[in-house]
Amino acid sequence: MNGSSEPRSIRSDAIRIILPLELRSQIIDILNQTLATTVDLKTQIKQADWNVEADNSDDIHELFDEIATELDLYIDLLAERVTNLGGLAIGTARNVARQSILPEYPLNLMETKDHIASVAERLAIYGNLLWENIDRTAVLGDADTAHLYAEISMVVDKRLWFLDTYLVNPGMNVNDRLAEYN
Repeated sequence: MNGSSEPRSIRSDAIRIILPLELRSQIIDILNQTLATTVDLKTQIKQADWNVEADNSDDIHELFDEIATELDLYIDLLAERVTNLGGLAIGTARNVARQSILPEYPLNLMETKDHIASVAERLAIYGNLLWENIDRTAVLGDADTAHLYAEISMVVDKRLWFLDTYLVNPGMNVNDRLAEYN
């Protein structure tokens, strides 16, 4: 151990990546904050999924499940990138609560449309974080991490588009719209 209660954030001796240690440390901090926000987003989407109305919302349940599954993949990819850079991926519930930029999910929602609007709001915040981090990591010289953020962003933007379309046209079948989009 390093003698403090804080974990070491980077292994300077374990990696041969060209990025200087100081830049890697900054990128790891950015990635860990995104990791925390991604874990938080996934749990908030599951909160919405569990509580949408049962009547005529199977397509919304399916969409929320798909988004949560995609977020699981991104959680792993972000954590792997942290460790590939020599850092410690930090995704505990306590850290997530401290680090996430998302607002708390409203626990009083009853209507499906309100859950969709709440998820869409959080996806938009998350999407903006991804866009900021594309630029931040590119400026720091880490094209690989910028590319990872760009790949996640494309899927998040598509999911946000689906939710926004549903909010404009609540009678729309999400599965039909997915087929049309693809």
